Amino acid sequence: MAISLDRRAFLRTTGLAGLALGLAACGETTAAGGGGASGLGSVKLQLSWKKNVEFAGEYFADTKGYFKAAGFSQVELLSGGGSGTSVESGLATGRCWVGLSAPTITAPAVLQGAQLKIVGATFQKNPFAIVSLNKNPIKEAKDLAGKKIGVQDSNELVWNALLKANNLDPSSVTRVPFQSDPSMLTSGQLDGYVGYVTSGPVRLRMQGHDPAYLLFADAGLPLVAETFTVTQETIDKERDKLKAFLTAEIKGWKDAVADPAKSAELAATVYGKDQNLDVKEQTEEAKMQNELVVTPDVKANGLFTMTPELIEQNIASLAKAGLNIKAEQLFDLTILDEIYKADPSLKLS
Repeated sequence: MAISLDRRAFLRTTGLAGLALGLAACGETTAAGGGGASGLGSVKLQLSWKKNVEFAGEYFADTKGYFKAAGFSQVELLSGGGSGTSVESGLATGRCWVGLSAPTITAPAVLQGAQLKIVGATFQKNPFAIVSLNKNPIKEAKDLAGKKIGVQDSNELVWNALLKANNLDPSSVTRVPFQSDPSMLTSGQLDGYVGYVTSGPVRLRMQGHDPAYLLFADAGLPLVAETFTVTQETIDKERDKLKAFLTAEIKGWKDAVADPAKSAELAATVYGKDQNLDVKEQTEEAKMQNELVVTPDVKANGLFTMTPELIEQNIASLAKAGLNIKAEQLFDLTILDEIYKADPSLKLS
């Protein structure tokens, strides 16, 4: 996961502000696919963050030629995390054809009138977690009472939603200003902090500490992440093209799930080689993220799918964050339904 939590958390959780300030770039690219004739041409996929192991499925789909085999001459992977335009703004203006985002960002855009839909979710559980140490663990939401928790201002929306979901009085928890420095936890200045389960615990463990964590998704605030977001026009007018794209993505993510070490290698030495990523750390993060990608429902229904129950849980979580939206306004999983109906072998074996 990214080193700079504050920028990333802003992109993932601040909704209206994230849309207004447009902090996910539709600019930097890495060549993908390659030449060759195809009927679907070239498209741009906007990633939600800088190129690390989080996008391993996209790297496999590119490296192993799944995009090309699907009919694309090129799929450009646009690096997020910099200044520029958000995924939602990029989609609305046509700068991106598809983007990886999150319900907490897409929902505000839709409520403001953007004709966008989420058509699949890579992460069935958002990686947000309360990271603590096992010598003083926070394993349940009720354990937050009386604790000092590091929370960045940019994470205020999701933090307040977590408290609301668990009927916790904000005054019962001491919120401490936090700037992604885990030493505040290891030195005892904090009892826990809001971070990412895929990176925070991994880094603490590699530093010789014994971390604990509580996923927001397991504490009354289930939300998906790395959601495939497109315009309604794409669904209406380019449905087969979208199916081809998602099919290639499914194949790429099947490979990524099966091979965390190769996922890390692709991230550190090819696609994110300018990020100074550590292969060992990226491998451990890949293993952690697989737990968010693959759930019993995903095993039964296929990668990126969302059950009606999970969709409703996300809608309820968004309401706790002050975002009141209907499921049919935000989600359309029918494309994936058609893909797996046509080819059940795409499901995880």
